[in-house]
Amino acid sequence: MIDGIGCGKQPEPLLCTCGSRMESQGLKSKPLMSILGPLEYKRSMFQCPDCDQTRYPGDEQLDVVKTSRSPGLRRMMARAGSKSTFKEGRDDLKIYAGIEVSAKDVERVAERIGADMEIWSEKQRPALVGQDVEVGAENPIPIFYVSYDGTGVPMVGSELEGRKGKQPDGSAKTREMKLGCVFTQTTTNSEGFPVRDPETTSFVGAIETAEQFGPRIYAEAVRRGLLNAEKVVVLGDGAEWIRNLTELHFPDAIQIVDLYHTREHVSDLCKILFAPDTDEVVKHRAQWWDDLDDGNVEKIVQEAQQTIPDDPEKKEKADKETAYLTKNKQRMRYATFRAQGLFVGSGVIEAGCKTVIGTRLKQSGMEWSVRGANAITSLRCIFVSGRFEEYWESRVA
Repeated sequence: MIDGIGCGKQPEPLLCTCGSRMESQGLKSKPLMSILGPLEYKRSMFQCPDCDQTRYPGDEQLDVVKTSRSPGLRRMMARAGSKSTFKEGRDDLKIYAGIEVSAKDVERVAERIGADMEIWSEKQRPALVGQDVEVGAENPIPIFYVSYDGTGVPMVGSELEGRKGKQPDGSAKTREMKLGCVFTQTTTNSEGFPVRDPETTSFVGAIETAEQFGPRIYAEAVRRGLLNAEKVVVLGDGAEWIRNLTELHFPDAIQIVDLYHTREHVSDLCKILFAPDTDEVVKHRAQWWDDLDDGNVEKIVQEAQQTIPDDPEKKEKADKETAYLTKNKQRMRYATFRAQGLFVGSGVIEAGCKTVIGTRLKQSGMEWSVRGANAITSLRCIFVSGRFEEYWESRVA
C-alpha cells in the first residue's frame, strides 16, 4: 500500500536548493497509473518561503517525481518501446498486460528512460577512465576484444541541414551512429577456431564525434575488465577514426582489420584491374584471397602494381586500394592471428549494427532526431548488455 508514504512530519528538515528551510503546505492528491490500474494517493507538499519551489518527499520515495506513472509501468513501457515500434509497443502492452496507453506515451517514456540511462552511464565514466590497475592474479581475462563501427540512421530534415551525404545531389538522409562492443574469449574449439565466451558481449553507442565516442568505448572496456586482460585485441574495418581511437585508448592492443572487409577491397581491386574479363577477375581474386589468408599483403600489392592500367581514373582507383592494403598490412597478418587462436572477423559488431540499431531504428519510414535516436540506442544497449535490472536498482539505491 502507498497510503501514508511521504505524509506528515519529516525526520529531518527539508532544505530547498536555495538553502532555505521548506515548509509543509498540507496534503495534496496525485493520480498514478500503475500496472494494476489507476491509483490515487495523498502526500505532503513542501514549499520554499523564499523562492516558492515545491517538493514532495513521497514522490521521491516512490520514484514518481514529475511523472504520473509508477516505476513498474515505466519499466514495461521502456522495454516495449526499445524492442519494437512505439505503436507495436502500445499494442503489446494492451495484449499482454491489459494496459492502455498511446503510442506517443510509449515514445515519451521510452525516450526519457533512455536519456536517464545515458546520464547514469555517463556519471560512471570518470571513475572508470581514471582507473589504473595492473593485470591481477585473480581471474585474469585471457583475451579481451574491443570492436566498433558506424552505421547510418535516418534522420528528420532539421538534423541534416548542411551535412554532406551520398544522395545524388550530395545531401544526406542519415547520420552515423557509432556502435561499440566488448567481449572475451577463453578457448578455441577442436579445430582451433576461437570461441566467444557466452554472455560476455556488451554494447555502447551514440550519434557523436569520434572524440566523444573514444571515452565511451574505453570506459565500457574498463568496466568489463580491460585492465585485467592478458591480451587485448581491437577488431575494425580499417577506417581512420577507428585506427586513431585504438592508438589513443588501446595503444598496446593487437589491431586486426576485419578479413571480410579486406576481401571486399581486394575484390574491388581485381575488378578495377581486370574487368571486363570475368575469368581474370575470378582467378586473381581467388589467388589474392589465398594470399590474404597467408597474411602476404606485400605480394598482392606488388603483383597489382605490375598491372596498373594507364587509364587515369582506373589508375587512381587502383592506387587507392593498394595504398589501403599497404597502410594496414601489419593489421592483416591473418595467418599469424589465426595461429594465436584469435578472431579475424568483426562479425560481432556487424551483427550488433543490424540487431541493436538496424532492427529498431532503421525500419521503413522511420526518421529520428539525434536526441530520440540516442535515447533509444542507450536503452537498447543497456538492455542487450544485461544492465536493465542494474539501472532500475540504482534508482532506488
